[in-house]
Amino acid sequence: MNSPAAPHSATSTTAKAATAGEFLTFTLGQEEYGVDILKVQEIRGYDAVTRLPDAPDYIKGVINLRGTIVPVIDMRVKFRLEAKVDALTVMIVLNVADRVVGMVVDSVSDVVQLTTEQIRAMPEVGTGIDRRFLTGIGALDERMLILLDIEGLMTSTEMGLVVESAAAQAA
Repeated sequence: MNSPAAPHSATSTTAKAATAGEFLTFTLGQEEYGVDILKVQEIRGYDAVTRLPDAPDYIKGVINLRGTIVPVIDMRVKFRLEAKVDALTVMIVLNVADRVVGMVVDSVSDVVQLTTEQIRAMPEVGTGIDRRFLTGIGALDERMLILLDIEGLMTSTEMGLVVESAAAQAA
């Protein structure tokens, strides 16, 4: 997918580069990902969700989280991976753009500290994820973490959450 704006440099095809800091690591399929820990509100076991009519398959539905209706996105379905629920399946509750969103992943690993030297630019290869939402690769010993711009991804029109929110408020 090409962005309408021309890139300013070879590395500007992402929304923003990852900066040093702490990242929550989680798995989707065989890959390990990282998101800025400051975007994480809580980690919980996978709960049953209330399905929304006509929602895309990756939007599992909504949950009531202490009085807040939270949309739940299954990232495994979004990234076209096998999505089975087992004892390790968890939901990461994120606070992005003043909204609370649940993200279903295969498992959560740990929180890691990455320095600027450990974060590399994304290589120019095709992936199932729009490159605008990949901020870099975190190299930690033998581990390679795909770093996501989770706020950019969750608030993108591609995810459909903006439309869902507007529709919910109009109802």
